[in-house]
Amino acid sequence: MHLEQNVSLKPLHTFGIDVKARYFVEARTEADIRSLLNYRHMIFMPILIIGGGSNMLFTKDFEGIVIRINTKGIETAETGDGHILVTAQAGEVWDEFVDYCVNHGWAGIENLSLIPGTVGAAPIQNIGAYGVEVCDIIDSVNMVEIDSGNHLTLTRDECKFGYRDSIFKNELKGKVIVTAVTFKLNGIPEYFPEGFQIDNSSICEHLNALTLNLDYGNIREEISAMNITHPGIADVREAVCRIRRRKLPDPAELGNAGSFFKNPVVDNQIFSTLKEKFPDIPSYPSGNRMKIPAAWLIEQCGWKGKRFGDAGVHLNQPLVLVNYGSATGNQILDLSRQIIDSVFLKFGIDLVSEVNVY
Repeated sequence: MHLEQNVSLKPLHTFGIDVKARYFVEARTEADIRSLLNYRHMIFMPILIIGGGSNMLFTKDFEGIVIRINTKGIETAETGDGHILVTAQAGEVWDEFVDYCVNHGWAGIENLSLIPGTVGAAPIQNIGAYGVEVCDIIDSVNMVEIDSGNHLTLTRDECKFGYRDSIFKNELKGKVIVTAVTFKLNGIPEYFPEGFQIDNSSICEHLNALTLNLDYGNIREEISAMNITHPGIADVREAVCRIRRRKLPDPAELGNAGSFFKNPVVDNQIFSTLKEKFPDIPSYPSGNRMKIPAAWLIEQCGWKGKRFGDAGVHLNQPLVLVNYGSATGNQILDLSRQIIDSVFLKFGIDLVSEVNVY
């Protein structure tokens, strides 16, 4: 490991804000992480853990140590009932991991294609897209306690997942470093490795449960446009990638952090009142409540495509705030606050940011 000083963070996070870290180091193994934690006890300054930098907005230089987790590796284990346990190190690039799973015929993760970031960040944010949340496929999460250096493993239930929420954003925030995540995926028989054994009594049940999630967004329409009548998981991944590429800007070309706001979830009574006043308001069931697309709310307030200097709202997806080149973090943050105020004024709904601000 090499500790660097006054390192630009501009290429290390997707918003591309021009800020610096007082110190920067990259951890490529778990041993590196342990060494850094030991070193932390010798200093008195804040630390910041980053992966792909896809869910953060910097408003100033970071006067501490930025640790980039860049650990790699994927391991698998068979359950015997048609499921595959796939453990990925935290530094694996998320979409490359999704592609790896789909290519091996492991179903359940395909709807989460093309989400930026790393595997380690996925459970923290409980990332989701097109009707699937990552908590749906997580089996367990491995981590190291920052203060003690002890290993911990939490089951899916222990992670206290909620909509874009988890224990890592609450009780364990700033207390642990996620080192690996184990996913429980569905194996498709024709992809099973030679010699794989599956219990005959469970195979029918497993295959009956193996259904594709096509009912969210425009996945069915996209697959139809691809002239595919019997889609597989690779087709779903391709459809999701096509839709996302049309709607969302590539962070490599235009600075952004993906969806800046959560989709608000409201009680049915509140939604009924909104429906009377705004008959065209879209919604999706979320348990016994209703989820309203934040993009629609923002667009109704006239923000879509607006630009203020180099800070703006994307032309095709108003949920995405963008840096056209030299915007500051404070300019992006001020724009987000204006959007929150206008949505509340028009609809009485408080938008909540998905992005961590530093």
